[in-house]
Amino acid sequence: MIKIIASDMDGTLLNSVQQISGENKEAILKAQAQGVEFVVATGRSYQEATYVLGEAGLECPIICVNGAEVRSKEGEILSATPISKKMARDVALMLKELDIYFEVYTDKGACTVDADKAVTTLVDIIISANPEADRDEVTYAAGARLRDGLVQVIEDYDILFADENVQIYKMLVFSFDAVKLAAAGHALADFEGLAVSASGDENLEITNKQAQKGIALESFAKAKGIDIAETMAIGDNYNDVSMFERAGRSVAMGNANYEIQALCDVITDTNNEHGVAKAILEVL
Repeated sequence: MIKIIASDMDGTLLNSVQQISGENKEAILKAQAQGVEFVVATGRSYQEATYVLGEAGLECPIICVNGAEVRSKEGEILSATPISKKMARDVALMLKELDIYFEVYTDKGACTVDADKAVTTLVDIIISANPEADRDEVTYAAGARLRDGLVQVIEDYDILFADENVQIYKMLVFSFDAVKLAAAGHALADFEGLAVSASGDENLEITNKQAQKGIALESFAKAKGIDIAETMAIGDNYNDVSMFERAGRSVAMGNANYEIQALCDVITDTNNEHGVAKAILEVL
């Protein structure tokens, strides 16, 4: 019996216009009413994740920033697995030398030094998950990152690295230049203790090696006294693989690529066809 359902957001729970459909919402509420724990597992910051959930009128625990932070339904921090300040500073220096854009995610939210690229980055993640989406509509929706203060614009990331009251959770690298992105990936392999994944065609996501969705899901289940075999994970991209490897039932979205689908037990409908709702109702 499935007792915990963990779902990715972009390309999974969210449709191409960054909303949770009525069908997905109703399925989630039905699961919660039956005592099944529904958990969001996302690369987004807590602030960005709760923004979308709030719009849909949903509350649930959240595995944020690929597992770097886990919060209860009420917003209490249950666990935090940051990158050391020294490691983050060294990675930032390497990325600057490669002249490649990146954002820094902290326990206070996401930060950027380039407002325009902050929007472009999210547009890429969305378009990668929804190739058929209208880019203008996606760009407007992504602009909410800045309009609603979900991403803070700062002058220099050194401000974060020097602040003892800030924890560094993730560094999100973005580039349309495949050569630069490959160079960054190669250089990151020299940093022990880091996990590198992706949530789009033109990005890399860097976290502490222990900050992965699957590790966080397993710990969350254990804290609830639930065996990992009694969990279901739904996702569409490489930063969901650690969940697929551990969950008792792994579900790939219909819009996921073949490699992701091949890793999973089940393939559901696309995110624009309410695939999460279908996957939930099948196990209920």
